[in-house]
Amino acid sequence: MSGGIVIVGGGQAGGWTAKTLRDRGYSGKLTVISDEPYDFYERPPLSKAVLLEPQIALSRLFSEQVVASLAIDWLRPARAKAIDADRQQVILDDGTQLAFDQLVIATGGQPRLPGAEWARHPRVMTLRSWDDALRLRQHLRQCQNLAIIGGGWIGLEIAASARQLGVDVTLFERQPALCMRSVGNDVSAALLALHQQHGVTVHCDCGDIQLQENSDDPNHAWIATGCSAAQPFDLVVVGIGVELNLALAESAGLQIEGGIVIDGQGRTSHPAIFAVGDVTRHPALGISLQSWAYAQNQAISTANAMLDASAASYDDVAWLWSDQYQVNIQILGIPTGGVHHIARTDAQSSLFFTLNSDRQLVQMVAFNDARAIKLGKRWLASGRVLDPQQLADVEFPLMTLK
Repeated sequence: MSGGIVIVGGGQAGGWTAKTLRDRGYSGKLTVISDEPYDFYERPPLSKAVLLEPQIALSRLFSEQVVASLAIDWLRPARAKAIDADRQQVILDDGTQLAFDQLVIATGGQPRLPGAEWARHPRVMTLRSWDDALRLRQHLRQCQNLAIIGGGWIGLEIAASARQLGVDVTLFERQPALCMRSVGNDVSAALLALHQQHGVTVHCDCGDIQLQENSDDPNHAWIATGCSAAQPFDLVVVGIGVELNLALAESAGLQIEGGIVIDGQGRTSHPAIFAVGDVTRHPALGISLQSWAYAQNQAISTANAMLDASAASYDDVAWLWSDQYQVNIQILGIPTGGVHHIARTDAQSSLFFTLNSDRQLVQMVAFNDARAIKLGKRWLASGRVLDPQQLADVEFPLMTLK
């Protein structure tokens, strides 16, 4: 009997894989193994709307009716512990052996912590899942003084949400600048100014960050850094990135280099095994790209290729977004190879351009200017040569550079 298609992971990438397979006419057995009891849901609202809005509901990826129409054999909550690649079987924690004709690994990642003691402390939290968000939401409403460890996108979004709830926020970042792995210094400075304007205390380049034990004060977590004495906080949220869930891929003997290595069709080093989303190594960029757009669009592309080997390879440019306070921030491309850095700011918006030595766009960051990002996508696709002076001149109409 055919094992059909098995998807390990019930997040956004797994959800779009399942829906696309059905939309493209796959009528065989479709099994989804998820370690959470919920239908497919989106993660971006977890750090924003879920924390802020008075009424909350699961941030569903699809309606209940659509999910029902997919005719999925759900195994949830359940955990896959290994893959027997030769026999094409997934082995679950309870010993169940599940055969597959094709397998999709969509296992994502889990929050990284500085050490085991952080995981044990009742005042320390991370944010990755729906349950994490509900727990953090509850604690924020009882919190006066919050520490955030990590000045990346998730840390900044939580900082913004907490400030909107009236919580005092102190953010600690070991690196010299905010989000410096993904954007240039000018954007980091703009992010710093934004949060300082809203009352966040930011400590960058603060050295080693330690969680200190204080048995006399169980109601606080004490944080010390390389440049400051220990301070008590009602709550600590750690946002220092994720550890990719690679154990299944390792058990299958798949090629791994900073993520599961895939081709443009999502195929791994095993012809019957595919991988989608955060857990993969981006086929063109060679990095793990953790973004809403990649999780969705690369999953759609992979599902198409699973049913049609001649389907087009995934070739979207990197794109992610972040909402902080009343500012929508969109990041297009990555700064690798950047030589020219140009800022363009007026009363309504700010744009930051990074060009290579040939004056071609490699990254564009827009604060409250989504229309400009559409232009940037065209410039990236065409390799257009750009004039730094024109880009910096707020009087020069960018739309003439279509």
